[in-house]
Amino acid sequence: MRPNLWQRIDMFVRHQVPLVLTLMLLLISVVPSHAAGLTRIGPMLALIAVYYWAIYRPDLLGIGAVFLIGVAQDLLTGTPPGVAALALLLTQAVVLSQYRFFNARSFAVTWWAFSLVAAGAMTVQWLAVSLVYGTLVDASAAFYGYLMTVAIYPVVGWLLARVQIAFLRDV
Repeated sequence: MRPNLWQRIDMFVRHQVPLVLTLMLLLISVVPSHAAGLTRIGPMLALIAVYYWAIYRPDLLGIGAVFLIGVAQDLLTGTPPGVAALALLLTQAVVLSQYRFFNARSFAVTWWAFSLVAAGAMTVQWLAVSLVYGTLVDASAAFYGYLMTVAIYPVVGWLLARVQIAFLRDV
């Protein structure tokens, strides 16, 4: 039986949930806060989302979407174009290449693995920015951003899991 128009529209919209959520998290992460210094060291929420979707629904967030999210992050944060895209694409590639390891693991293992992947992504970003500027930029902001990103992973991961259960169960 062929799905009708509304069923096809519903399926299309459901397939866009990971992209839309990742973009929303990106926008939330770049909203300026009024707390001293926190805008400089905010968590990389888009990195968490790319990692999550690469593990649990890699079919719904492709490399093109991840690239566009990375470019959007660069444009919104003022980093050289392509730096965040590179970090997010490498994150997705690492997770997809190690899919057997990541799939069906406990939360503690997934969080630990995220801490390693995020360290690599932050290091890649820091090195790329340093190369573009031709000097070593201060690594403290990247380090504190990394700590905040790893610390907030359980909350964001839980929210993404709830959305996945609510909207993507039948997709």
